[in-house]
Amino acid sequence: MPSHNLAHIEIDNLEIIGYSIAGEETVIAMPQLDVCFDVGKAPDQIIPINHVLLTHGHMDHAAGIAYYLSQRNFCGISAGTIVAPENLLGPIRDIINAWSRLDGNRIPANLVGVNPGDEHQIKPNLFARVFPTKHSRGSVGFTVIEKRKKLKPEYVGLTSKQIVELKKQGLAIDYPVEIPIVTYLGDTQYVDFSQLDYIVQSKILIAECTFYEGEHAGRAEAGRHMHIDEFTTLLNNLQNEHIVVTHTTQRTPMREIRRILKKALPEDKYNKVTLFMSRRNREISR
Repeated sequence: MPSHNLAHIEIDNLEIIGYSIAGEETVIAMPQLDVCFDVGKAPDQIIPINHVLLTHGHMDHAAGIAYYLSQRNFCGISAGTIVAPENLLGPIRDIINAWSRLDGNRIPANLVGVNPGDEHQIKPNLFARVFPTKHSRGSVGFTVIEKRKKLKPEYVGLTSKQIVELKKQGLAIDYPVEIPIVTYLGDTQYVDFSQLDYIVQSKILIAECTFYEGEHAGRAEAGRHMHIDEFTTLLNNLQNEHIVVTHTTQRTPMREIRRILKKALPEDKYNKVTLFMSRRNREISR
């Protein structure tokens, strides 16, 4: 039996599974990309995924690190990779070592420390790019980017034999292309992410909007989370095709959250939005 009843949506053949309630647990996995954004309490369904991209160290996002790694070892799977802000590597090692002593078995781990601007290779043509967020010390977000090479216009239409011959001559016949697939902001206050093209153009944006009612603006600021007013400003400057809203508070019912979002956002933006924890999650193909 699965350990969690996870939310599930599908966007253009990409699955997004997980759970995200403010202060309780956040874990967002995309199996086809082999990444899990944050780890929450490590539900069984994410154990086979090889790369955990950890945004910060708060327990509701990071409590399951040791269990994730230990279960992979128990199942005979290679050591999982935890990609985390550089300043968290020491504490993460302490946690793994402590659990190894408690468990009586060494827990294998591949820990990768990152800072804003770094990239982590997931697959030969797939990379996670790191950017800063405004939440806790060192907190980051990630954009998963596919990197391709595209033939220069002047060489389009040539035969394979002609292209091979040009390569032999040392000519640069192609140029690099980056395709931002998904951006995960993690927990953050408002930041003008429109300054980063790969976030602006990311096909899918997974973003927190924790608070929705006017009197909760102070709570949002105190916890360094996003309020609906800031969320509206954020989306106005981005061009994402799909927007997945996570980290919703239990202080506001889901039906009311949907009503507030619809009132606050322009129609074209609202039509792109999926509330991740809504029971109305559905397959989206546009």
